[in-house]
Amino acid sequence: MALPELPDVDRLARRLQSSDYKQWRSMVEATGGCAHPVRLSGHWMLTDKTTGTVLTKPDGTPAMKSGHLFAPCGNRRESVCPACSDRYAADAFHLVRAGMSGGSKGVPVTVADKPRLFVTLTAPSFGPVHNRRTSANGKVVPCRCGRYHHEHDPAIGQPIDAGAYDYTGHVLWQAHAGKLWNRFTIYLRRHIARAAGITEKELKEHARLSYAKVAEFQRRGIIHFHAMIRLDGPDGAADAAPPWATADLLTNAIHAAHTATGVEAPEINRNKRLLSWGEQIDVRPIRAADARLVEDDQGTITDDRLASYVAKYATKGTSKSEAADRPVRSREHIDLLEVSEHHKKIMRTAWDLGGLEELDSLNLRRWCHMLAFRGHFLSKSQRYSTTFKRLRGDRQTWRFEQNLDEIGVTADSVAVINHWEMTSVGHRNPEEQELALAIADRQRAARKHRYANERKD
Repeated sequence: MALPELPDVDRLARRLQSSDYKQWRSMVEATGGCAHPVRLSGHWMLTDKTTGTVLTKPDGTPAMKSGHLFAPCGNRRESVCPACSDRYAADAFHLVRAGMSGGSKGVPVTVADKPRLFVTLTAPSFGPVHNRRTSANGKVVPCRCGRYHHEHDPAIGQPIDAGAYDYTGHVLWQAHAGKLWNRFTIYLRRHIARAAGITEKELKEHARLSYAKVAEFQRRGIIHFHAMIRLDGPDGAADAAPPWATADLLTNAIHAAHTATGVEAPEINRNKRLLSWGEQIDVRPIRAADARLVEDDQGTITDDRLASYVAKYATKGTSKSEAADRPVRSREHIDLLEVSEHHKKIMRTAWDLGGLEELDSLNLRRWCHMLAFRGHFLSKSQRYSTTFKRLRGDRQTWRFEQNLDEIGVTADSVAVINHWEMTSVGHRNPEEQELALAIADRQRAARKHRYANERKD
């Protein structure tokens, strides 16, 4: 006779009291509390580069380890892994902030003296949707449907008339959003050169366009781009911008490029579509001075607050309410997803269009779960600031040097031997995952407390 399954609390208690719990906890803590760690099996050792002998730790044990360890999954979606999402947000914050205000990550503080704008580019309308509108004085006004929607009303973002909504246009625009941004930057450089009285080819000798952009999903299931755009000298962040480079010149060039940008979608049944930005565009200057608010009375953006604002968008991405966390394997799979009917229709449209030969290059079925968005949620120009790879490398170097300091050796004198193989992904049961999430919460709370104390000092 099979024993009844133990309640969750009993299984948690048994895991906490198990003999290997402390070792397991230390491995999870090393990942920051990753919800889906990559489990590795193998060994590592530190040896003297000259003699080849294994080094010794201060406690007398050899500097080597064999067995198992965890590596973080690295997923940026909060709904998949809060710990890795939190780390991604922190990296995004430092990447964006460094390019806006300088003074860190190899970016000079002089970037704060250059023309810098915070720009929001929107998607066009593909049909009226329910929304929560407010008047100039903040009073809620009726939606087009005649109702008043509260902030968390699930109807917000859903089409008022689903039968008349242009789902094909929605999917095609979303699939070309990255190309539309690329075309926008080409036109932007062209209009900057024209305003400066030089040719587009000559612009490279006078100035460089630097930017970081973040994609944010709207409730209607389509993305907007938020971008930090900066004008540098030809050599990048450390090079002074030319005298003619002003915020007004850059603003006018952005508006002109916004109007001019268009991308032609592949023909479907001999029908052509020219894809462009939505009419709504927001262009605001960024100033160097710190302030308590994201924007002041004049609508000017401040560096530190804006960096936090953008980092939020960097992890917002496709939350559970907008899209699926993992690829869709079949049209029937879409029916099982816990998303709105509107988003299911977007996915079905993407899946169906993905079967057309003329749209094969768009890989719509592969990106169906992303509502046909095929781009990165945070991308930047080459000279804007640091990179995610460098930030991760800095962390790895810091940890490596900490270990070497304990032993009393330098990186030049040792050889690191690593041999690890992946054995599985994820925790073995729900109890371990729940404990890992608790560890992530505790580390996040401790980090916030430490940062708060540092600000006081």
